[in-house]
Amino acid sequence: MYARVQQAGRFLRARAGAPPAVAVVLGSGLGALVRDVEDARVIPCAAVPHFPTPAVEGHASQVVFGRLQGRYVAVMQGRVHYYEGYSLQEVTFPIRVLRALGVTTLILTNAGGGLNPRFRVGDLMLIRDVMNLMGDNPLRGPNDNRLGPRFPHTRRLFSPEMMRMARAVARKEGIALRSGVYAGVSGPAYETAAEVRMLRRLGADAVGMSTVPEVLVARHAGIPNILGLSCIANVETGRPTDARRSSPVTHAAVLAAAARADADLATVLRGVIARL
Repeated sequence: MYARVQQAGRFLRARAGAPPAVAVVLGSGLGALVRDVEDARVIPCAAVPHFPTPAVEGHASQVVFGRLQGRYVAVMQGRVHYYEGYSLQEVTFPIRVLRALGVTTLILTNAGGGLNPRFRVGDLMLIRDVMNLMGDNPLRGPNDNRLGPRFPHTRRLFSPEMMRMARAVARKEGIALRSGVYAGVSGPAYETAAEVRMLRRLGADAVGMSTVPEVLVARHAGIPNILGLSCIANVETGRPTDARRSSPVTHAAVLAAAARADADLATVLRGVIARL
């Protein structure tokens, strides 16, 4: 793993233009931020040694380097998922490479399903904590101390200061910003009504099929500043009466909802990066 990370890092370093201190991972249907990157250098994921290549609709497959709000950034437009058949080590490989490039601030985004009945489609949610319900862990197996410690702690995974920045930006721009706990599941099937009720009882406010492995590896790799944001693409309560009134969740509907929230997300991200 260490050798592969270094090889991919050398490849990107030679093409990035400058070492990025900030990286953003964009989730399903989220791409407005890329249009704001100045002097962009676009590198297809398929060209990077050992990089997994996204194949799900709504996920572009490229890394974009350039300037954003005066900072040199790397934007991962697209990610791969556990349900595609990749191991969690492969899913999180780009996070390790970003750290090798010098990234000290990581912003993870996704399109998630809302479980909190106060949420509405199109809301943004600050992720204040996560639950790993994927049945696997990206740190499982032999540990290489060059990549991180055997037993990393997982308290305060997300930066309180960056969350304060995001709230300040949202207030200034008039954007409603929720906060909550994000549960990561393996997918690819959407949750049953019984699973929705279970997740709500466990304390989850949103659920999705990404982000959790990435934040665990980011902590393991020693990235000091991490922020997580979910675009709420659908809301499920698990109650039979609500299920009868609503349409089944589809990937197309998730992408459409993410597209509606994309501009607000880009506004919050620009504001946070400007305040770093």
